[in-house]
Amino acid sequence: MTTRTQRLDDLPFTGRHRRLLTGSGVGWALDAMDVGLISFVMAALAVQWDLSSTQLSWIGSIGFVGMAIGASLGGLLADRIGRRQVFAATLLVYGLATGAAALSTSVAVLIVLRFVVGLGLGAELPVASTLVSEFAPRKVRGRVVVALEAFWAVGWLLAALIGYFVVSTSDDGWRWALAVGLVPAAYALVVRFGLPESVRYLESRGRYAEAEAIVRDYERSANVAYVPGRDDGPETGEDDGTVAEAEPAPRRSVWAPHLRRRTAALWIVWFGINFSYYGAFIWLPSLLVAQGFDLVTSFGYTLVITLAQLPGYGVAAWLIEVWGRRLTLGVFLAGSAVSAGLFGLADTPGTIVAAGMALSFFNLGAWGALYAIGPELYPTPVRGAGTGSAAAFGRLASIIAPLLVPVLLDGGGNGLVFGAFSAAFVVAALAAFTLPERAGTVLDEK
Repeated sequence: MTTRTQRLDDLPFTGRHRRLLTGSGVGWALDAMDVGLISFVMAALAVQWDLSSTQLSWIGSIGFVGMAIGASLGGLLADRIGRRQVFAATLLVYGLATGAAALSTSVAVLIVLRFVVGLGLGAELPVASTLVSEFAPRKVRGRVVVALEAFWAVGWLLAALIGYFVVSTSDDGWRWALAVGLVPAAYALVVRFGLPESVRYLESRGRYAEAEAIVRDYERSANVAYVPGRDDGPETGEDDGTVAEAEPAPRRSVWAPHLRRRTAALWIVWFGINFSYYGAFIWLPSLLVAQGFDLVTSFGYTLVITLAQLPGYGVAAWLIEVWGRRLTLGVFLAGSAVSAGLFGLADTPGTIVAAGMALSFFNLGAWGALYAIGPELYPTPVRGAGTGSAAAFGRLASIIAPLLVPVLLDGGGNGLVFGAFSAAFVVAALAAFTLPERAGTVLDEK
């Protein structure tokens, strides 16, 4: 008997998949735009409000405190009330909070609102990747999830453009930039009413008729005829819209004996990549200003460096189905380690931009591979919790890193800062090579 999830896995990539990918990707890009904007806001406020490095580090870190909490709660809620519901709610929360942050009159108010923004941002990312992963055809699942992650580069590029053309042009430029953050609140309606709920989630809650309707819709988009009897049995539900009741699934843990090694390795990768990425890119415009570049020039260099994120995702999306998830992730993390070391030694505009572009290329390619491999490591009952808890642990590093940068700068300058980031990438790469390879496999149900 062919199950619904097998029917989804065996479909070709269709317009329905493209619509889900694009719909989720736009939300992902808006998330990245919000995270990226704060780096430009920090650089502007350092000049306009005469803020200390400690104040700036808290503005940069507090959002990640919220993201750590949000990632953990978002994953748990996604397993309980559905992927789509949580996805839409998170967009609404961080969109409204970002818009409100544009009206901040003090550092304290900005910090409080950035914490609320982080709650929404942290919950969205693992939920969106889980939703897309559960719909993607098995043969191209990794590539589809990397394509989703590539929207992050689009969002960060938008942040860089806004930073260059809006933030740097007037004293209130940073306020107008944050006001753009209201867009995700409106987009939440598109997610809520325009995207499907996970079939695997619906089946786990006994909502079989809804699950069957979604699968048939995807089959029609691929011109695959429905064959009665493929899902014979009580779990099929009735086509008249009734919902079969199911016993609640037993509670499982990502630390169960057969999952604990992969969970530990995944958490290490998440910690290392968060530490280095957010430590570097949240502070990048401010570090360039500290090296003597004016605000417009530093924003311009950051914009050029950000452009290299897109080809990084493109190459990773291709390699992830050729080399597999584990090797692609490990190689891109190793490339990130080398690039971070070179950036720490760069002392001319040309070498700074070249090393920065290499760091963008390898680092963001690694992110794409990480989001592809995460949901494949866990069965359906704990898939949201597994990806969410790893993301939450990683957010601890994104809290620590921006706070640690001023200390490292005082202790050894850019060389020590990026040496620490390079070391974190090395540890993450070693952990990545211990993860199981799941390319081309069916997602576990139990």
